[in-house]
Amino acid sequence: MRKLYEEKEVMFAVLWIVLYCVILETIRSSFGDESIYMLVALIVFTAGITAFVKRNHLEEKYGLSGWPKEMKKYLYFIPMWVLATGNVWDGFSLSYQGAPLVCAVLSMILVGFVEEMIFRGFLFRAMLGENKPVVAIIVSAVTFGIGHIVNLFMGRASFETVLQIIFAVSWGFILTMVCYKSGSIIPCIIAHSLIDALSVLGAENEVVSYIYIGAAAVTAVIYCTWLARIKNENRTV
Repeated sequence: MRKLYEEKEVMFAVLWIVLYCVILETIRSSFGDESIYMLVALIVFTAGITAFVKRNHLEEKYGLSGWPKEMKKYLYFIPMWVLATGNVWDGFSLSYQGAPLVCAVLSMILVGFVEEMIFRGFLFRAMLGENKPVVAIIVSAVTFGIGHIVNLFMGRASFETVLQIIFAVSWGFILTMVCYKSGSIIPCIIAHSLIDALSVLGAENEVVSYIYIGAAAVTAVIYCTWLARIKNENRTV
């Protein structure tokens, strides 16, 4: 892994993404998000990523060295925090009970860490070193919604699929811009984990879901425009 990272950093990131998508999708389709197998797999991914970063002293590079300074510049990330609660805008309704519920919530929290590290950490930073920032930002954001985009091109297009793409890519831009401008991936991990954990606890209402997707798209445009005007932070507290 270290040799691949040093010689072909983008390929290193892509390998992590492919492994994650293949393994987690296989487990999810076979056992579900609430299974102990899902939780164990995510623990392994989390441990592997953490060990690699610490062993190679890459905390600062990947934005794990501290919380962003001058929070006021980023509007205290309030737009992101509010949007992250969208899965419970229509109330609470537990998808599971007992141990399955605990496994599902813990798994979703870890998903936030793993996906932020491979998309906003490994992939984004690798592309940032080889391309202009705008290219790295677009690739990281769009890749975040690649699963839904693949469904679109495989003939499984539907109104819901298009909405899912818009939602995922909108969040991709928000998280990537926050990471890039603030110099820290920590707020992104927290927001992502919150979104996924609340998805297990939230009720499902079609109208509210449409509102949430629309809010994500609008917030992405307005908030990312605001963030684009801010000078990048090179240091964290």
